[in-house]
Amino acid sequence: MRALGVHGVSRRKRPRTTVRDRTVAPAPDLVARNFTAAGPDHLWVADITYIPTWAGFLYLAVVLDAWSRRVIGWAMAAHLRSELVVAALDMAVEQRRPADVIHHSDQGCQYTSIAFGLRCRDAGVRPSMGSVGDAYDNALCESFFATLECELLDRQRFATHADARAGIFDFIEGWYNPRRRHSALDYVSPAAYEQRAWSTTYGVSGSCRGMS
Repeated sequence: MRALGVHGVSRRKRPRTTVRDRTVAPAPDLVARNFTAAGPDHLWVADITYIPTWAGFLYLAVVLDAWSRRVIGWAMAAHLRSELVVAALDMAVEQRRPADVIHHSDQGCQYTSIAFGLRCRDAGVRPSMGSVGDAYDNALCESFFATLECELLDRQRFATHADARAGIFDFIEGWYNPRRRHSALDYVSPAAYEQRAWSTTYGVSGSCRGMS
């Protein structure tokens, strides 16, 4: 390789998005790596990733419904404070209005914060947290982030945070939710999967709000 001037490709260095607060007790693990769900709004999974731009990192927090793989809540910010994950949860709660849902995440200080815990309590959401440093404990979110990196971030560079926000919005709401097919969903998109379930259950078209 040296003689031919060939160099191996290595992944970019990742900033830390998960910093544990050792002074706070995490929520119990209510999932135990079982990410199957019988219907909508039984189990949500959540995590944070970073979006590189020429203007510095932008951070993305997401909430996915484990049943349909749909991104039901998301928020972006130039910081990693707890309000980032609270904003993503707010969007999920507003869209779905769950009756009794488990929200599974890692043990990052954003998810163990008082602000996030209070928001979960007010919304009737049950927090759940996996172990530290084990991607398998939040495999569904890791899978979404891998798709995001492969299908968007490895193909496009963003100059500004505004550019990144627009690109992420288009990816989630213009491609991933309504159009991207999943083998786990009989090769339909998350939105189509939910639409089909609604039609089958109720005989009418609509969203999954209120199905749980």
